[in-house]
Amino acid sequence: MKYTVEQIMSQAFPVMPVLAVERVEDAIPLAQALRDGGLTVLEVTLRTANAMAVIEAMKTVAGVIVGAGTVTRAEQLHELLRIGADFAISPGATPGLLAEGKRVNLAFLPAIATVSEMMQGLELGYQHFKFFPAAAAGGTAALKSFSGPFPNVQFCPTGGISVRNFKDYLALDNVTCVGGSWLVPADALAEQDWPRIEALARAACFLV
Repeated sequence: MKYTVEQIMSQAFPVMPVLAVERVEDAIPLAQALRDGGLTVLEVTLRTANAMAVIEAMKTVAGVIVGAGTVTRAEQLHELLRIGADFAISPGATPGLLAEGKRVNLAFLPAIATVSEMMQGLELGYQHFKFFPAAAAGGTAALKSFSGPFPNVQFCPTGGISVRNFKDYLALDNVTCVGGSWLVPADALAEQDWPRIEALARAACFLV
């Protein structure tokens, strides 16, 4: 099934886990734990050597939507399409990446940190953006200021989002979901503590 960015962001509510997974053998139980905790849209960052293989493995888990984060090159979009990823997310947006994101048959969420960057995306037809790094780029105050001149733009803020502040972002009309890495602490992943990860996912859903 092909998803639109709008569909992915809606199904990612409240939180899209941002994952850096080194071991392919962790992929399936991690995806299952997050799904069982209520979070079904998973972003696997391309920061590890096995990230593509992790995405392929997670795609075998029923009930999850799996894509890649930290997409920085156009050829990565085509590789993700080849392995069956559901979406791609960038940490920024060059003109070339924005253009290729419109050409490739894959849901693409580009990241922006400023109004000028957003307007470049709007000119190419994008209406949904990752806001990154959210906390460093102005947090909820910046997103509130964006909503006046750009009422139809929706965001997934990521970067500096935690269990302490994610509901503040979700309270904004122009935020569909947030991205967060707190759901999978490094020690929990290293120890393969799937019950703890499931509990963190369930807690995030419960808090909302």
